[in-house]
Amino acid sequence: MASSRSRRHAAPGAAGAGEWAAVSGAGAWRVEEVGKHQLMRRTGLTARDLRALDPALSYPSSVMARDRAVVVNLERVRAVVTAAEVLVPGPSDPAVAPLVRELCARLTASATAASPAPPHVSDGEAAENGGALLPSPGGGGGGDGKDGGRALGRDKVLPFEFRALEVCLEFACKSLEQETCTLEKAAYPALDELSSKVSTLNLERVRQIKSRLVAISGRVQKVRDELEHLLDDDMDMAAMHLSEKLAYQAVEGHSSRLDVDNEPSEFDEERDGEVEEEGGSSEGGYGNGTSAGGFTPKIDELEILLEAYFVQIDGTLNKLSTLREYVDDTEDYINIMLDDKQNQLLQMGIMLSTGTLVVSCAIAVTGVFGMNITIPLYEGATDGVFWQVTGGIAGATAAIYLVALFCYRRSGILQ
Repeated sequence: MASSRSRRHAAPGAAGAGEWAAVSGAGAWRVEEVGKHQLMRRTGLTARDLRALDPALSYPSSVMARDRAVVVNLERVRAVVTAAEVLVPGPSDPAVAPLVRELCARLTASATAASPAPPHVSDGEAAENGGALLPSPGGGGGGDGKDGGRALGRDKVLPFEFRALEVCLEFACKSLEQETCTLEKAAYPALDELSSKVSTLNLERVRQIKSRLVAISGRVQKVRDELEHLLDDDMDMAAMHLSEKLAYQAVEGHSSRLDVDNEPSEFDEERDGEVEEEGGSSEGGYGNGTSAGGFTPKIDELEILLEAYFVQIDGTLNKLSTLREYVDDTEDYINIMLDDKQNQLLQMGIMLSTGTLVVSCAIAVTGVFGMNITIPLYEGATDGVFWQVTGGIAGATAAIYLVALFCYRRSGILQ
């Protein structure tokens, strides 16, 4: 009775529950059963944001910055990045397990390289001390960016959300790069073999390769467009500074939840102020987490990080473009070969038709001579006359055929 009651009690939550891998800032991870509403309260996301993480739905590649989390949906990479942890859905999936292992390894290495962090007490403290040394509230996320966006100085490293985002971007770019390399290894030999021998089997192989090329090119283009969109939108990049928003809120003495509830109106007011003042500074609208005090996170480090992977994915797209050009060149070459074969067949048809016409004329003459009619030639015929007439007919046939070929070549019909 008790078991049936507990089963009925757990049934509603189990319908919206799912397995999520929670990776902390120190690289430790665990599998949790998290329901939809529990996840919304935990990350501050809406149901619409969570739909982008559903593998059953075909959502385009996107990186969405929200008040307390960043939703990453790039190819096989689906994750929710907060200031203290990374949540990855379906860790038991063989396609997702490598991402979880990479997150654990990279975050553990970065946590070891950084100064040891105190135990996690709350989300705000985890954001401030989760293995990343944050800059002071007045200084934003400044850094010289000499290390490609990975380090902000000798004693400063990227915030946790940027390190997690870097792992996600690297995993997505590497997976697309590997698929591109695999396609190249199969495509170039098949195209070369088709160029040397046109057959049904080779044509079918090239058709399959071209279909894969179109599919991979579309996926790479979507990732590239999303990174380009982020680089062009300073406000989206500023909204990804989750740790700095929590650190600033802690310094100002505001509750993080109260601050999140009040942020949208302030953010809208700042954006309205930017539209009204054409010559005014646009720094006030850089982040969802900025308050009226004027704190604005610097986007230099994130911009350098995104540019690095934008260049990488752009290089992958260039490889696919080169392969597409090679496919197009091979198709043009095959079409030229087929056109040449067709022209040869047409010329052969002309020669055969002309020969048939000339031979038909000779047969007609032979038929005339074969009529059972008395003519003077038959009366005085000797043994040599038959061969003379036969040779004359054959010679005249050959001469007419050669004259026809000469006329065809002179007129350009035959090459």
